[in-house]
Amino acid sequence: MTIEEALGYTFSNKSLLNRALTRKAYANELKQQNNDCEDQEIFRTLGDAVLKTVLVDRLIASGCKTREDITNRKMELESEEGLAIISRQLGIGSYIKLGAGEIKQKANEKQYVLAETLEAIIGAIYRDGGYEAAKKTVTNWFKI
Repeated sequence: MTIEEALGYTFSNKSLLNRALTRKAYANELKQQNNDCEDQEIFRTLGDAVLKTVLVDRLIASGCKTREDITNRKMELESEEGLAIISRQLGIGSYIKLGAGEIKQKANEKQYVLAETLEAIIGAIYRDGGYEAAKKTVTNWFKI
């Protein structure tokens, strides 16, 4: 199974997915070898914002009626642990591009790396297909 099959989303622009999977340490190592490489950092920020919007939208649609209900449920869903669980279910860890030190530390198994990479992928999906594509994909992952 390819990563796109696992994600349930096919990228028109594959470089967006590649960037979402690229950790800063890996990008820096390539830059030291005079190879240009962009990392996932800005996509993580974008993905976090898109994720929050999608979750609130879906929680309202699924019957959450108060701000407190939405906030509590959203915090549970978007926690580092919750995002890492979804990343593991999707098998994202084996696709993350890690720096040499991160490989030794098995960073692709660490909760925070899996959570950050999932956010970066959400940002990449948003850049590639827009809000509706991100909403559909995130809704499928979270089953809300």
